[in-house]
Amino acid sequence: MLYYLFEYLDKVLNIPGTGVFQYITFRSALAIIMSLLISTIFGKRVINFLRNQQVGETVRELGLEGQTQKAGTPTMGGLIIIMATLIPVFLLTKLDNIYIVLLIVTTLWMGTIGFIDDYIKIFKKDKQGLKGIFKVIGQVGLGLIVGSVLYFHPGVNLRKDINKADLRLNQSENTIKAAPIYEKSTATTIPFVKNNEFDYANLVSWMGDDYENWAWLIFIPVVIFIITAVSNGANLTDGIDGLAAGTSAISVVALGIFTFVSGNIIFSSYLNIMYIPNSGEMTVFIAAFTGALVGFLWYNSYPASVFMGDTGSLTIGGIIAVLAIATRKELLIPLLCGIFLAENLSVVMQVSYFKYTKKKYGEGKRIFLMSPLHHHYQKKGYHESKIVTRFWIVAILLAILSIVTLKLR
Repeated sequence: MLYYLFEYLDKVLNIPGTGVFQYITFRSALAIIMSLLISTIFGKRVINFLRNQQVGETVRELGLEGQTQKAGTPTMGGLIIIMATLIPVFLLTKLDNIYIVLLIVTTLWMGTIGFIDDYIKIFKKDKQGLKGIFKVIGQVGLGLIVGSVLYFHPGVNLRKDINKADLRLNQSENTIKAAPIYEKSTATTIPFVKNNEFDYANLVSWMGDDYENWAWLIFIPVVIFIITAVSNGANLTDGIDGLAAGTSAISVVALGIFTFVSGNIIFSSYLNIMYIPNSGEMTVFIAAFTGALVGFLWYNSYPASVFMGDTGSLTIGGIIAVLAIATRKELLIPLLCGIFLAENLSVVMQVSYFKYTKKKYGEGKRIFLMSPLHHHYQKKGYHESKIVTRFWIVAILLAILSIVTLKLR
C-alpha cells in the first residue's frame, strides 16, 4: 500500500525523495526493520493474550530434562511470525506481483492448517491434533494451487540465456530490463553442475512432439511433494527452544540472495543463471519473514516464553518450499534445508528400523535414543542451548555451501 502511495507521489506529484520506494533494496531494509519491531514490541502482547486464553502447551512425558517446566507455556506463537511478516508485506510490496500473491496465500493457507491443528490439541484436549490425512490434504491442496499457478499463469516466465546486447536501460524507471524474449518453462537448476539446467518436460518427451504441453503432469506433483516434505520437516524440527526459528531464518536469508540475483538481469547475466522477471520482489517478502523469525527468537530462545506451534512451523516450511520452487532452486533444498532433512530422515529411519526388527526378531530396536534427531542429543545429555547453537552452525555452513553453487559448477 505504501509502495503505491509513494509511486503516486513520485510519478504524479514529483515529490523529491519519494522515488526511493522503487528500489527493492530500500523496501527490503524497511521490511526487516518493521517486522523486527512488530514481532518484538507486539509479540509480548500476543503472548499475554495467549496466556490469558490459557493457550498452553501440553507436553507429552518423554523423559527429557527440563520438559515438565515447559508444560503450560503459551503456544500458537506462530501468529506472531505471520502478523510480523504480512503487515510489512501488505505495506511495502507490489501486491499485483504473482509471486507475492502466492506467498501471501501460502502464509495464510499453511497458517490456517497449523492453527486448526493447535486448536484441536489445546481446546479439544486431543494430543494428536488435526488428523494426518486432513493435514496432508491441506498440503496437497496448496501444492496444487502453487504448481498450477507457476505453470499456467502468464506472468511466470524466465530467460535462461541473456546476452549483453539484450540489456536495456529504462530511464523512466531507472531499472535495467532485458529484451522481452521470455518463455514458459519447467526448467530448474541442478547444483554444482556446469550446464546446470534440467527441464521436467524432458521426463515426458516420450509423449510425442507436443510433449512440453504435458510437463505439468510432472511439475505439479513435484511441487506437491516438496511443499509437503519441507513443511513436515519444519514441523519436526520445532522440538526445542529456538531451533526451528533460527535454522529457518538462516535458510531464508540464503533464499533471499537467490531471489535478488535471479530477479536482477545484471546479476543473473554475470552469474550465468536463469533470469526470472519480477521474482526480485520476493526479496521484500523474505526480508519481512526473516525479521519476523529473528524477532520471534526474542521470546522463543531458551527458556522459551512462547512456542510457535504448528501454526508457525507448518507456515515456515510452506513458505521456504514455495520460495525455493519459485526461484527454481528446489533441488538445493536437501542441502539448504539439511537440518529439516536430517530431522525427517531420523524419524523415517527410526520407525522403519523399529518395525523391521520387531517383525524379524519379535522385539523392536532403535537406531537413535529418540527421534527426531535433536531429542537423540537431549537423551545423550546435551543441553538444549548447546544443541540449538550447533544446529545453527551447521545450518550456516549449509547455507554458505548453497550460495556457493551460484558460481561453483
